[in-house]
Amino acid sequence: MIKLTSMNHQIFFINCSLIYRIDQAPDTVITLTDGKTLMVKEKPEEVVALFLDYQKQAFGHIPTLDN
Repeated sequence: MIKLTSMNHQIFFINCSLIYRIDQAPDTVITLTDGKTLMVKEKPEEVVALFLDYQKQAFGHIPTLDN
């Protein structure tokens, strides 16, 4: 799970496996696999970095199609 900040400054955690896409319009909008959307304070690049850090911690590396 990764820690994010809602637009009203509330901290929450999200299961990053549920992220379908991340858009910037102009705020960061995360679309989940169930179609729900969340707006967060973090920039899209920050969310991706948090996701990659989580993958490294959880799996010891970033999973690819090869492994």
